[in-house]
Amino acid sequence: MSSILTNSSAMVALETLRGINKNLGMVQSEISTGKSISNAKDNAAIWAISTVMSTDVESFDQISNSLNLGSATVGVARASSEQVTDLLQDMKQLIVSAQEENVDRTKIQTDVAELVTQIGSIVAAAQFNGQNLLNSTGSISILSSLDRAADGTVTASSISVSRVNLGTGAEVVAATALAAADGANATATGAAIPVNDGTNDGTQTVTLSEGVVETGTVASVTVDGTEFTYTSVAGDTNTDVANGLKAAYDAAPSNANISVAVTAAADPLVDDAVLTFSNTSTTVAGTLAAGSLKGGVAAGALEGITSFDVTTDAGAASALAEIEGFLQTAIDASAAFGSKQKRIENQVEFVATLTDSLKVGIGALTDANLEEASARLQSLQVQQQLGVQALSIANQGPQQLLALFR
Repeated sequence: MSSILTNSSAMVALETLRGINKNLGMVQSEISTGKSISNAKDNAAIWAISTVMSTDVESFDQISNSLNLGSATVGVARASSEQVTDLLQDMKQLIVSAQEENVDRTKIQTDVAELVTQIGSIVAAAQFNGQNLLNSTGSISILSSLDRAADGTVTASSISVSRVNLGTGAEVVAATALAAADGANATATGAAIPVNDGTNDGTQTVTLSEGVVETGTVASVTVDGTEFTYTSVAGDTNTDVANGLKAAYDAAPSNANISVAVTAAADPLVDDAVLTFSNTSTTVAGTLAAGSLKGGVAAGALEGITSFDVTTDAGAASALAEIEGFLQTAIDASAAFGSKQKRIENQVEFVATLTDSLKVGIGALTDANLEEASARLQSLQVQQQLGVQALSIANQGPQQLLALFR
């Protein structure tokens, strides 16, 4: 039966053409984006997996930066400790030559003293980005990996690098880091903390400008005759020392009228940290002695070389007996840093390989097969043309019914 109201052939042709156009749009999207799955609508499960893997790739890029920074830090320590080892070997040769009685031991002692000074200089300068592994004890952690369990739990792994203190002694660091802002009424016992009477704001400040403070440094302030101290730990900045002094002051019985606040340094290497002592009394002034940073560099493993004296038979013999131990300490430090640096470099290579593998896996899940897409595009374009032709033929069907009424 033929009908001018319902053209079933045109409906079938139109539905077919609609499906062809839909598939053609998908293929064109794959070709333009290069991905078969570019959003969650395409395939939610695969998209979710690939997105998680992509975030892991970005995380491993940051881990690679951390490892490179750690490798550079350990590399500086290794190179410096090797240089110290070379200098100790030179010192040993001088000490051996001092065993003879017919040599100028005074001149040899001068050379030994210069080597000691040079070793101290190397240890003090062996830092990378402010991190020195040769002037204190403890360890640093270097972010090395991101471990994802089957249940999705993520944990970070680190490589621990032990510091080796190759310092030549417990020198006193220049005690200029703490300075009181002397008021007009400063006395011999310290700067005045004025009364808060409307004319004065009742405050007195102490400035810390040391930047990164050596481990074992003792900072002190004295308020109304009572000294408050804080001993620095590895990695402390001037702000950490200021907070430590504040904690010591707050924890001890003190003048209830005087409180202390800390203004942190925006950049400890450039900016000062400030302790502000505030007096709420309108009648009783306080006193503040800024104190200083005492000590500084903790006693190192090479402390004993500063006492070498080869000008006498006994001193030369004693130095010869001790130098081997100091030399072995430096050798052990160099070897330990070398092993850690090698491990870090191996981890850098592993992270790079892992990142490449993750990228390949993500591509296998989401990238379009362009050869297949190209073939499908050609096929669908032909189907589209045929579909349009079929729809045109189907639309001409009702016109043929006119012939029956002529």
